[in-house]
Amino acid sequence: MKRIIVLPVLLMFMAQFAWSGQVLDKAPEGFDIFNPDIPAGKVELVSYFSTTVDTVRQVRIYTPPGYSKEVSYPVLYLLHGIGGDESEWYNNGVPHIIFDNLIAQGKMEPMIVVLPNGRAKKNDRAEGNIYGPEMTQAFANFEKDLINDLIPFVEKEYSVIKDRESRAIAGLSMGGGQSLNFGLGNLEVFSWVGGFSSAPNTKVPEQLVPDPAKATDMLNLLYISCGDADNLISFSSRTHEYLEKNNVPHIYRVIPGGKHDFEVWKDDLYHYVQLIFKSRD
Repeated sequence: MKRIIVLPVLLMFMAQFAWSGQVLDKAPEGFDIFNPDIPAGKVELVSYFSTTVDTVRQVRIYTPPGYSKEVSYPVLYLLHGIGGDESEWYNNGVPHIIFDNLIAQGKMEPMIVVLPNGRAKKNDRAEGNIYGPEMTQAFANFEKDLINDLIPFVEKEYSVIKDRESRAIAGLSMGGGQSLNFGLGNLEVFSWVGGFSSAPNTKVPEQLVPDPAKATDMLNLLYISCGDADNLISFSSRTHEYLEKNNVPHIYRVIPGGKHDFEVWKDDLYHYVQLIFKSRD
């Protein structure tokens, strides 16, 4: 069984913590800068039919450099925040550049990364009252769309490994809450789960992890992170405290000076993708 160790608060300005003897520092300068001298992956905007919403929806999908139908890849589902959509990560977090750089350095497993719209409703744009009950329900409904429609679409159209060991989920803010809710609520689907600066939509810990022994047995990675200058940190800290009390292995990362912004989320993504789909025996 792959094991995870609980990690302590980080050193000031270093965002440093240990993982199975490995030290991970704050992402280095240039980690998110385009390098024209290395192979580049591809990001496509594609459409799929959602039976959950009864409409065609859009999703961005990253395929790594040299993507081939002759190879089967693991998949990361990467979720956006409350005011975003399938383009938020792409436009503000340049994940494709981060991935290309890490793959070229041999630090990240080549993987397919799915950037969906986590608002499962016919008009899924961030319009009107994005904090209202209709939008809240749309974010909750995305669990069905993800499990019943999007994952089957990806596994039909792309060359992927179709098992829980090869599926990860992570997200920022609202998407961080979704990732914890959906990932921990569907352990038969995901074995790698990450929440970056998770928002108030995050379920209370007793609902997130009602069976700590099962979560411990089935999870390969549970990664929770937030900046200490983020006013939403209580939602991450309460989850950490419950997990620690119930001996559920996880990473809890507190970033000194970190705010609710892409500086934090890009740094989290840099570390998270280096940890997933790798053995931690």
